[in-house]
Amino acid sequence: MRAIMVEEFGGPEVLRAVDAASPEPGSGQVLVEVKVSGANFLDVYQRIGATPLGAPFRAGVEGVGTVVAVGNDVTDLVPGTRVGWLSGGQGSFSDLAVVETAKAVTLPDSVDDETAAACLMQGITAQYLTTDTYRVREGDTVLVHAAAGGVGLMLTQMVKRLGGRVIGTASTEAKAEVARSAGADLVVDYNNFVGAVRDATDGAGVPVVYDGVGATTFDGSLACLRPRGLLVLFGASSGAPPLLDIARLNSGGSLYVTRPSIVHYTATRAELRARALDVFSQVAARELAPTVTHRFPVDAAKDAFSALESRKTTGKVLLVH
Repeated sequence: MRAIMVEEFGGPEVLRAVDAASPEPGSGQVLVEVKVSGANFLDVYQRIGATPLGAPFRAGVEGVGTVVAVGNDVTDLVPGTRVGWLSGGQGSFSDLAVVETAKAVTLPDSVDDETAAACLMQGITAQYLTTDTYRVREGDTVLVHAAAGGVGLMLTQMVKRLGGRVIGTASTEAKAEVARSAGADLVVDYNNFVGAVRDATDGAGVPVVYDGVGATTFDGSLACLRPRGLLVLFGASSGAPPLLDIARLNSGGSLYVTRPSIVHYTATRAELRARALDVFSQVAARELAPTVTHRFPVDAAKDAFSALESRKTTGKVLLVH
């Protein structure tokens, strides 16, 4: 079968297609024929050596496909079942992937493969960020960085659904228009987003900033918060943020900073499936519209990540098998 391997840490060019032996499902696992994979910054962090995963390894953490075989003790999934996963299926850029049943989400018939792949990592991330990390309330004004990105578009739609107002950041007018089309009330560039946020809130600041950019926005994000506001740092597409002087939280108004991870917000099978069901229900009700703007054949994985990491993309980037 075909697999995308990372044999040494590095840039997108280290993603190479190879012929590999087909895996076999073990206890608590299923073998899935992968139809669509999602390209995520977690794949980037793995590829550059920023996670505990050692090289060589099969690339890909998120995918959608059809179960073709099950482990001896698996009773709740059978061949022919459509499933999706955002972890527990390392090697998701391969034609066949072994997925832990505890991490597999059964897909409703109303959601096609591409939509499901666009909803899993980004949709569930936006779901927990807006309901648990910070519970958005009606009337809240929030700042969403990279509002035209995969998570940013999901966050914008979910905040609006909950009655909030969205100030988004975007690097180009084209991206700003994408963010506005998703419901963002105001979209500004990165050059003076602090001043724009202060102006838009009559100097008060916002109760929460959703920041997946990191290094280049961190200081400004803190400066946008109102007293007792929360900075939610859920990614670092521009690099790791600087070290934080804890005293700054006091001088900024008794601020809070958190670094959530989807792993901890989908810690149990029940929690994962409940969040996925919520996201799929929003899609079915047309309250959430995933945006797939870039599709690459899986053999062109390096091209997909070159585009993603250059921040030239909007919405979800998919690899099609």
